[in-house]
Amino acid sequence: MTDISGKQPLSTNGLHTESPGLDEDSADQLLVSLGYTPELARTRSTLQAAFMSFVLASIPYGLATTMYYPLVGGGPVNVIWGWVAVSLIILCVAASLGEITSVYPTAGGVYYQTFMLAPPSWRHIAAWTCGWLYVVGNVTITLAVNFGTTLFLVGCINVFDTEDGVDVLAGEPYQVFLIFLGITLLCNAISSLCNRWLPILDTFAIFWTFAGVIAIMACVLTIAKEGRRDASYVFTHFEVNSGWTPGWSFMVGLLQGAYATSSTGMLLSMCEEVRAPATQVPKAMVITVCINTIAGLMFLIPLIFVLPDIQDLILLAQPVPAIIKSAVGDSGGAFGLLIPLLVLAIICGVGCTTAASRCIYAFARDGAIPGSGWWKKISPKLDVPLNAMMLSMVVQILLGLIYFGSSAAYNAFSGVGVIALTAAYASPIIISMLNGRQTVRTGVFYLGPLGWFCNIVSVCWSLLAIPLFCMPTTVPVTDPSLMNYASVVFVGFTAISVGWYIFWGRTHYTGPPA
Repeated sequence: MTDISGKQPLSTNGLHTESPGLDEDSADQLLVSLGYTPELARTRSTLQAAFMSFVLASIPYGLATTMYYPLVGGGPVNVIWGWVAVSLIILCVAASLGEITSVYPTAGGVYYQTFMLAPPSWRHIAAWTCGWLYVVGNVTITLAVNFGTTLFLVGCINVFDTEDGVDVLAGEPYQVFLIFLGITLLCNAISSLCNRWLPILDTFAIFWTFAGVIAIMACVLTIAKEGRRDASYVFTHFEVNSGWTPGWSFMVGLLQGAYATSSTGMLLSMCEEVRAPATQVPKAMVITVCINTIAGLMFLIPLIFVLPDIQDLILLAQPVPAIIKSAVGDSGGAFGLLIPLLVLAIICGVGCTTAASRCIYAFARDGAIPGSGWWKKISPKLDVPLNAMMLSMVVQILLGLIYFGSSAAYNAFSGVGVIALTAAYASPIIISMLNGRQTVRTGVFYLGPLGWFCNIVSVCWSLLAIPLFCMPTTVPVTDPSLMNYASVVFVGFTAISVGWYIFWGRTHYTGPPA
């Protein structure tokens, strides 16, 4: 049952809280009190939830594929201090979402939370808007991960070159698209067919990541064929190559950190597969941000110490393979050090594919997606929302075709993913603030006055990030293929959302059970 007047979930004893020792049965009872029938198996503990959150970010890989942006934006200062700044901001976002999730732990995530927190007079349109932002963000970030893996793989292969210095893989649009297609199919196959073993894969990823990062640290700093930069260069050198004014250029370079951490709230879609989501998911999100910050610095600082000339690196779509090759002085050795990042990239793709499918499933079961009856089905054999996963995959493949018309497609995918997810995360936080944070007081993750600070930082970041990541990385834009089309993709999805609401939603959509 549900307390409609206060919009609070009731536990079986009538209290608006969940005990820290909540077991699977109690978690399912809470889900029933929120209006849903448990359909997914709860197989993840706190650590396993944290491991999946870590995999969704896959920090060394996420930072590696987007290294171009801070190098252009401000050089070493943008790389190091930009990462620290974004990490602290995202810690506030994770804490803010954790407070709300401890009250409403469902796979609907921020979409469900927005509906329950908003006043009845405008809760439907608020939830509809947030839900579409959340779905679009999940799908496009998954697309960005798989497309980023494709471009990174091309860059890794090209640490080998011919005697004439020509890349061994030209990276023609059709080659890139076919590799992307293969990676996307692989991630969906693993996510759908190996669901019961995914927690083990996530646990493996933690140890694999730190082993890979330590290997990269040790090798590049020890060998350093081209020498080492001094600490002053690493931590204080600021170099603008974007054409923007210095301050705004630094901001544009934050896309690296924002992209790498944008998956923080995607873990909410896994709430119905975690044993005690009201306590475990908030803790997992906060713990993961802290681990990610450390892992990111362990990865970035050694690379900046052996950084070649920035003017050469910004000519490359993927600078990290070139940085590592320059440091170790050998193509085979460089490729060997890049293998951990490539494996992590696939694991990250699997994690994002899994989370995106649960997000679509949760939104579809409330009738908010065309053909919802099909997308909300759970495969009885695989115990996954297979149809929702296939829908996500098809949309990603269709959007991947944009690369044939624009070499900056990856920028669009990552940009729109960050924009949509950031806006979706902000929705329940803003509404909670408007309500005086009365609802979160009943949760087990209530932060007291500190919560206000975290909420304000989260909202300010959202207001900055949305226009920021619609901007082109460099100006002036003389080649249309280099334009940032994130706003175009975002407007396209918005048009679909608005059109479907006018055609069907305003008369039929009732929102989540309340």
